[in-house]
Amino acid sequence: MLEELNKDNIVQEDKKFKRKELTDRIVKLIFLFIAIICASFVIFIVIFILEKGIEPFVKNYSLVEGEVVQQNIGLFFTNTRWLYDGNGGMGFLLLTTLYTTLLSLIISIPVSIFTALFIVRMAPKRAKPVIKTCVELLSSIPSVIYGIFGMGVICPIIQMAPVQTFAGNSILSASLVLALMSIPTITMVSINAIEAVDKSMINASIALGASNAQTNLKIVLFSAKSGIFAGIILGVGRALGEATAVQMVIGNNANGLGFYNPLNPGMTLTSAMLSGIGEASGIGYDVRFSLGIVLILVILMITSILNVVKNKMDVIKTKNSTSVIKKIGKFFSSDIAFIRTYFNDKFKKDSK
Repeated sequence: MLEELNKDNIVQEDKKFKRKELTDRIVKLIFLFIAIICASFVIFIVIFILEKGIEPFVKNYSLVEGEVVQQNIGLFFTNTRWLYDGNGGMGFLLLTTLYTTLLSLIISIPVSIFTALFIVRMAPKRAKPVIKTCVELLSSIPSVIYGIFGMGVICPIIQMAPVQTFAGNSILSASLVLALMSIPTITMVSINAIEAVDKSMINASIALGASNAQTNLKIVLFSAKSGIFAGIILGVGRALGEATAVQMVIGNNANGLGFYNPLNPGMTLTSAMLSGIGEASGIGYDVRFSLGIVLILVILMITSILNVVKNKMDVIKTKNSTSVIKKIGKFFSSDIAFIRTYFNDKFKKDSK
């Protein structure tokens, strides 16, 4: 009887194991199918943009009856004015895009980092979830709302400047709007990075006599720099790819000679792609995909460079990793030496 019961238990356990193994394989295949679909969408989009973006350079278009045009390759890289008739140049569009993104990052990076540091390390316990929720809500606001805010608030403020600003529509307005849109993304990633800092390092820093400000700046931010840098990469991608909000406040100046002045109106790659797209046709429509190719290459190049820098930061951190006490002692060696000198002098005076 016991042997039969043991055999029945073994058979039942074997069936359960096979059933679990079959379920795992089915789930694995489902996830693989979903992953293939997601990757296929990306591949199809890239192929479509490449196909449509190359057409203006090889296909003949008719703007006027009896006249055939193509996008001039030389003018595409050298012309200082953007046109949709085959003679436009994207060089200044690229420079304006990079310049606008750089200005926005100069504003958004320090604001985001110190906001994240305040939320994690300084904010009262009751206020912390409220502030964090507000930042999360900012990241969910549609870009057109940011554009309307820029038109109604930022542009009128810039218009009050004692120089000609074209009703406030300028590169500076676009930079401020992009900064507002990038801050929630960088802040949320920075919050997660700062919260992951080892508590023993913070406690050791305070135990060695460091102030909260020294601990936050020299220990917390330094330890979280890799995660913060990842948030900056996401913020750069958000700023480079934004179209609607930028197009609403930048002024859409097709002449790129004055792109270096932040108070001048300008035009980025994304705003040139979006401007008048509803009425575009022929080469005026297809050449926007050529700008899309340039934008994809720029984003890939910048994010790749930033990822390489981030990986090198991680490698340096791993190679130079030492004990917590030694690392903190190295940061505050001068402060510790000062404290030791002070107490030694005090004890000498007391002994006399």
